[in-house]
Amino acid sequence: MTNIVVVLPKLEDARGIRSVLMKNGFQTTVACANGAQALSHLRDLNDGIVICSYKMADMIYTELRDYLPDGFDMLLLASQAVLSEQRRNDIVSLAMPFKVNDLLNTVDMMGQAILRRRRRERLKPKKRSSEEDALIREAKELLMGRNHMTEEEAHRYIQKSSMDSGTNMVETAQMVLAMMRE
Repeated sequence: MTNIVVVLPKLEDARGIRSVLMKNGFQTTVACANGAQALSHLRDLNDGIVICSYKMADMIYTELRDYLPDGFDMLLLASQAVLSEQRRNDIVSLAMPFKVNDLLNTVDMMGQAILRRRRRERLKPKKRSSEEDALIREAKELLMGRNHMTEEEAHRYIQKSSMDSGTNMVETAQMVLAMMRE
């Protein structure tokens, strides 16, 4: 589910686009008339899509894009003349007037890209803290000293035990330390 914020100078236009998106299964968080309102709503969200026009009451689209938190993509709705001058590659654009189907397909494509980004982030290995690294190092040193293993063998032992038991390496290192200290 992708958060969508619609920012257009005329609030009734923003609400209209929001309504179209919601009728077609998109979760549109809010409709706003200016960039400051949109940015205040984005603080509570992790990622999503901001749909905006070239110019809002308080800023233009490039300023809004620069202020967007990480994880948010922008869809610019503007005339072909404005879009021909738009040079930024971090903004998706749709020429006005547009067909509803084009809007829906573009928002769906952007939503899929956000979902893929979320999946990649979730699958990324988590960074260990220095305390966790120290715990693993201590367990390896204990294995090396008591069981006459090389560092590589001790590491592989902790790694394999971790995979076999379904725990992470830090938890396995804690178990090794607890068992060998007894």
